Amino acid sequence: LFFCRLIFGTLYPAYYSYKAVKSKDIKEYVKWMMYWIIFALFTTAETFTDIFLCWFPFYYELKIAFVAWLLSPYTKGSSLLYRKFVHPTLSSKEKEIDDCLVQAKDRSYDALVHFGKRGLNVAATAAVMAASKGQGALSERLRSFSMQDLSTIRGDSSSTVPPSVTVRTSSKQSQPKTSRSASEGTGSSGK
Repeated sequence: LFFCRLIFGTLYPAYYSYKAVKSKDIKEYVKWMMYWIIFALFTTAETFTDIFLCWFPFYYELKIAFVAWLLSPYTKGSSLLYRKFVHPTLSSKEKEIDDCLVQAKDRSYDALVHFGKRGLNVAATAAVMAASKGQGALSERLRSFSMQDLSTIRGDSSSTVPPSVTVRTSSKQSQPKTSRSASEGTGSSGK
């Protein structure tokens, strides 16, 4: 049933719409435009009726018969529905529909900007948090390199530090030993 609707409800009309556009036959073009408007409304209605009426006997077969009725050149179902119901309804409500579409476009733009800003704030916060958490791991990784490894990474072949000397610092040692000895030296000279 799905394939019947796909072939006869979508692909067949699409091909004949293409032929109408190619031939520039206004009568055929208008006929297929009316079909597509009715088919769009049918597809929208079908989304809701499938939820409530799927249990109805021969429901899917009736939908296929309806699409065949819309397409038939004898019944001209899409033209009939369009001229009797859709065109008069849309003509009388066109101003309200246009206003709603303009408001929806403005609201969607404002919502997009609002959520975009919020998304960027969340991403920036996550990046800062990740960087602050990862900083400790990065510094530990860098501490494990020897000076020769660091000079090799930089591409500096002439190193002033011998390869056996490894630079290791601990986060517990916040002050260098030289400043302690300097302060002790001034304290001893003051005695």
